[in-house]
Amino acid sequence: MNVGMCKINLRLPENMSLKGKRQVLKSIIGRVRNKFNVSVAEVGNHDRWQLATIGICCVSNENRHANEMLSRVVDFVINSRFEVEILDYEIEILPV
Repeated sequence: MNVGMCKINLRLPENMSLKGKRQVLKSIIGRVRNKFNVSVAEVGNHDRWQLATIGICCVSNENRHANEMLSRVVDFVINSRFEVEILDYEIEILPV
């Protein structure tokens, strides 16, 4: 069993409040969960209204499959029409 983890740091350049940030993140998190059946949550920068960090996690039988799934999630966020910029991301696969 392998656990894949991904951390994505986002910038919300047009956002002006925490309420606006929460609306954008709720949309991203909901769409990623529904499309890829992974666990997603906001994991950092909770009080900064133009920065956000989301964490994504999946479980798979193979390293390659977990890496492909998380890479597709990152590509989805990059290519979708969300009002965010991806600053950086990190994927890590842990054998359990």
